[in-house]
Amino acid sequence: MKENFKSGFVTIIGRPNVGKSTLMNHLIGQKIAITSNKPQTTRNRIQTVYTDMERGQIVFLDTPGIHKAKNKLGEYMVNTAEHTLNEVDVILWLVEPSNFIGAGEQHIIEQLKKTKTPVILVINKVDTVSRDKILEFIDTYRKVYDFAEIVPASALRAQNLDTVLDMIFKYLPYGPQFYDEDTVTDQPERQIVAELIREKALHSLQDEIPHGIVVAIDRMKMQNKVMHIDATIICERDSHKGIIIGKQGSMLKKIGSTARYEIEKMLDCQVNLKLWVKVKKDWRDSEFLMKNFGYREEE
Repeated sequence: MKENFKSGFVTIIGRPNVGKSTLMNHLIGQKIAITSNKPQTTRNRIQTVYTDMERGQIVFLDTPGIHKAKNKLGEYMVNTAEHTLNEVDVILWLVEPSNFIGAGEQHIIEQLKKTKTPVILVINKVDTVSRDKILEFIDTYRKVYDFAEIVPASALRAQNLDTVLDMIFKYLPYGPQFYDEDTVTDQPERQIVAELIREKALHSLQDEIPHGIVVAIDRMKMQNKVMHIDATIICERDSHKGIIIGKQGSMLKKIGSTARYEIEKMLDCQVNLKLWVKVKKDWRDSEFLMKNFGYREEE
């Protein structure tokens, strides 16, 4: 083991939509977590790895947002997020720049008080407010919890992210390298492909539908240097199916071509993507279907 090499696990928490996946994608330097401006985009814990051969290795767990659950999928997401807090070396809590600490934040503070893990507060989106305001926000938050550090940053503009990394390394324990330098994520390729297709569907569709969709990869096979992917978008209602397909298949084509472009970038090869749409009523409240789509409670 190298002298002075640090390694450990960091979880990024925060209310849905505060910029957790954007932050992680910027820190890692490539797209792993899908981003959209709809809440609850991230459903599983995503592990990504940041390696600095001098300083150490950070394994990020991007948890689903902590919120009050409405259905079985929601409950699973919240349990996953709250369990993580005690298993990691550092907690990175992302908040919006504001003086108002709402019920969602209060709920997170209550969860944090139960852990002994050092918490670094990242006030995100500071590119949207004036500098003196930022000092006020730091002050507001400093009074409600004893943070290890408070760092203003902008994930989107990649401002002050070096400081975020410095602070993480400051609190990580010395330890071995868990993954080799080239590893960026432990997400299986199929899962990332499914998530990219879901992301493109989220971007293209109206607000009503996306929560109720999931993507299943039916086949992923390399033939003559072309990756052939068959995938099914599963939705909850017949009326949704029509909207996802669109007039003469126009919407499905749009989702398919934008997803194919991203998948080709990620896999670095030509991709032949075929999409289907199926209806499975109320899959989010069915334990069996949730397990089928990979949302399993951690054993």
